[in-house]
Amino acid sequence: MVTQAYAQEAETPADDHGAEAAGAADAVHVEDGVHADPTADTHATTEAHGDAGHSDVFPPFDPATFPSQLLWLAITFGALYLLMSKLALPRIGGILDNRKTLIDTDLAAADADRQKTDAAIAAYEKALAEAKAKAQGIANETREAIQADLSTKRAAAEADLSAKVSAAEASIAKTKAEALTHVDEIAAETAQAVVGQIVGDVPADSVRAAVAKVKG
Repeated sequence: MVTQAYAQEAETPADDHGAEAAGAADAVHVEDGVHADPTADTHATTEAHGDAGHSDVFPPFDPATFPSQLLWLAITFGALYLLMSKLALPRIGGILDNRKTLIDTDLAAADADRQKTDAAIAAYEKALAEAKAKAQGIANETREAIQADLSTKRAAAEADLSAKVSAAEASIAKTKAEALTHVDEIAAETAQAVVGQIVGDVPADSVRAAVAKVKG
């Protein structure tokens, strides 16, 4: 940067040099006895000013401007530091704190959901184990009840069958006994009928006596 004082210092030698050049030109014109042209004098003065104000060094690299550059650098850095420390950094810090709070809240909610899920899974597994045990117990009780009922029914059927067999055997024995009591009569009647067809009528007493004789 080029300060106003430096600009004035740069312009002063140029003005002095221009005045000297103008004086020398007037002296030459006076010595030659020729009147000076105002337009030529103005052009010469302008060129003198332009040559005097021109510098071959780029102003930011000019050692004469270092103090002012350092001053403005310090002012700019201080203003930027104050701006960052008072506005930007607190806002960024607040944003980071808010995000951290949100992340912590989300993590806590996720952990709570995970705990609820684990508790629900544990309760489900417990209920499933209890249901399996209860179903196994019911199956065992049902099987035992069915076996007991089958045993009872089988015993009742066997008892009924035994009773019926006994009754049938008794009936058969009774029928046999009764039949045996009528064998003589049946034999006598049969023999009488057969003999009657062969030789004619035969007395029943004779037939019975003959059957008894054969039986004895």
